[in-house]
Amino acid sequence: MATLEFLGPINKESITVEVSTLGELKELLKDDAEIQQWLEVSAVAVNDKIVSSLQTPIGSNDKISLLPPVCGG
Repeated sequence: MATLEFLGPINKESITVEVSTLGELKELLKDDAEIQQWLEVSAVAVNDKIVSSLQTPIGSNDKISLLPPVCGG
């Protein structure tokens, strides 16, 4: 199973998911209203590489990170 981590102000514990693409992950998370808000504005990384395609494959040992926008200096 892949691990999904929520970074920064999302403030949720990491979870394990069994999906084969980011599109499946998006579908899996569609009923979580709090996460839906973050999905609209966050970047997504798979194994520390930013990705944008919902067809991005997800392997069983992959790490998926939800990266919310931040500001700072």
